[in-house]
Amino acid sequence: MPNPLLLPTSYLLPEKKNLLAFSAGIDSSALFFLLIENHIPFDIAIVDYNIRTQSKQEVTHAQALANKYNLACHTVQAPKFETHFEANARKFRYNFFEALIQEHHYDNLLTAHQLNDQLEWMLMRLSKGAGLSELIGFKTVSERKNYTLVRPLLPYSKSELLTYLEEHGHPYFVDESNSDESFERNYFRKHFSDALIEKYHEGIKRSFDYLHRDKTLLKEGFETCFEAKELRIIKLNDLRYKSRAADITLKQLGYLLSAPQRQEIETKESLVIGGKWAVEMQDNLLYIAPYLQVDMPKTFKELCRIHKIPPKIRPYLFEENIAPSNIP
Repeated sequence: MPNPLLLPTSYLLPEKKNLLAFSAGIDSSALFFLLIENHIPFDIAIVDYNIRTQSKQEVTHAQALANKYNLACHTVQAPKFETHFEANARKFRYNFFEALIQEHHYDNLLTAHQLNDQLEWMLMRLSKGAGLSELIGFKTVSERKNYTLVRPLLPYSKSELLTYLEEHGHPYFVDESNSDESFERNYFRKHFSDALIEKYHEGIKRSFDYLHRDKTLLKEGFETCFEAKELRIIKLNDLRYKSRAADITLKQLGYLLSAPQRQEIETKESLVIGGKWAVEMQDNLLYIAPYLQVDMPKTFKELCRIHKIPPKIRPYLFEENIAPSNIP
């Protein structure tokens, strides 16, 4: 199999501090050994959800691998999720990773998403109604608030990764819960994506390449013209891109919009999202900042009015000592 790390994004890894999201399954095991073989420095983090008998073995295996290759291995026990397991598990997992990133100053979070995952995501979003930005959910490199999310394996299918592991005699676990169709992703995987990848692998891979290029062109409809801390001001070259610009910007700030929230942004000039984010339009500028309610002196309010700062954005500027006169 061609080395997935011989990608344009590989320059992000050797000189950085990397954290690998590890599960001991096929995908993350393949990425683990590819990182080792390419002398990429990294540590690993694994979550025990305690819903399978072999999860303890996977954690022990991860710790043994880390010890063998002189890596740090971060582990955590997840609480029991009574409902919405996939969503709650993902939230817990990324909160764990991001806490580690902040504590240990990692630059990159590496995940082992691959071609099958891309297709599964697309089909699930397609079934619910989504635009291009949501359909093409995975990017090789995504900038987050305090780190960079890197997915080096996106062009490669699970079968290619499995072949790599078996040809090199590398150990891995098979998660038996992947056959449980009560999880939406497993249903789409079994009935649609795996069969499509097996039969149309090269065509699907090329299509994702084209779609990612188209998504990049789509972003040319807007550009970030100012940022300070968590304030973003986006210039819209076409007002039709308002919700798309807000969606992408908030995702970079760590907040995922729901479909109803995107629709609300399309129809309103000023609103608060999730009680956390102020989103306001002023001419062709889209302002996004944390939503705060603080008392401000009249002189500051007047200065904001002179510089055309929308009302819901002003408290964040005041709280963070961002001068309205410094905003273009």
